[in-house]
Amino acid sequence: MMNFVVLVVCVLLAVAFFTLLERKVLGYIQLRKGPNKVGLMGIPQPLADALKLFLKEYHLPSSGNVVPFVLAPALGLVLALMMWNMYPLSFKSLNISYSVLFFLCLSSVNVYSTLIAGWASNSKYALLGALRAVAQTISYEVSLALFILSPLFLFHSFDFSVIGMSQMGIPGVLIMAPLAFCWFITNLAETNRAPFDFAEGESEIVSGFNIEYSSGGFALIFMAEYSNIMFMSFITGALFFSLFSNMILYDIFISFMAIFFSFVFLWVRGSFPRFRYDQLMMLTWKSFLPVSLCYLMIVLAFCWG
Repeated sequence: MMNFVVLVVCVLLAVAFFTLLERKVLGYIQLRKGPNKVGLMGIPQPLADALKLFLKEYHLPSSGNVVPFVLAPALGLVLALMMWNMYPLSFKSLNISYSVLFFLCLSSVNVYSTLIAGWASNSKYALLGALRAVAQTISYEVSLALFILSPLFLFHSFDFSVIGMSQMGIPGVLIMAPLAFCWFITNLAETNRAPFDFAEGESEIVSGFNIEYSSGGFALIFMAEYSNIMFMSFITGALFFSLFSNMILYDIFISFMAIFFSFVFLWVRGSFPRFRYDQLMMLTWKSFLPVSLCYLMIVLAFCWG
């Protein structure tokens, strides 16, 4: 229990300073400085933002459903933190043998927090944003599962750590690189990030399912989102870039890959405009689904051959 508490505290601190990194990266992409006034070079800015958000008045819609409205952001954060029990490093405190299945279950359930938040707000805009999130989930969840199946058949394990430490080698990484590219784009949709942030549309006036949330509820929603971004970056490194079987080298390399992919999440947001909804559907059903099936058949032929 104590190990999980320490893990949660570390993840929440990482989330806080990841928001600072995002604002700095987007600032330099847009030829400005980003936060630089609070303390030394703006480093305490996330702590000031958290203090401001959690001390503000928690607004409850007069016509909303109070209990699910309050619980939905907490549900999203709890599900996001539960995923961190499966982080693919050698020194993890909890070993889940079927962590891939657990991950698929949690990622599928996670959409309910968005749906409940939109429905409980009792607002047309929030409900439409929530329904868009559900439709988006159906679009990429099939491809997401098929992308994972190829490394599973290749390494004969359901444990992220075992898959990560099964040395693929540079030729294997190059062969799996197109699959990793498609997987990463699917991760952008999984975490509701630009250019696939249809459920939020945070650059618009109306912000989708979270339009009625402010202060603490708003903070919990985005803490869950940024926690998922960092976890998916870890998983990307473990599934498709396993180069070392030595534990120390493996931990260092996977941590580096997680930082790199977390940065690419921010880079993509600052570089690409939002897709149209039909473009996402076409990308997932007509491009990613055939690619994932072709890779799966190639891996199966290799394993059985």
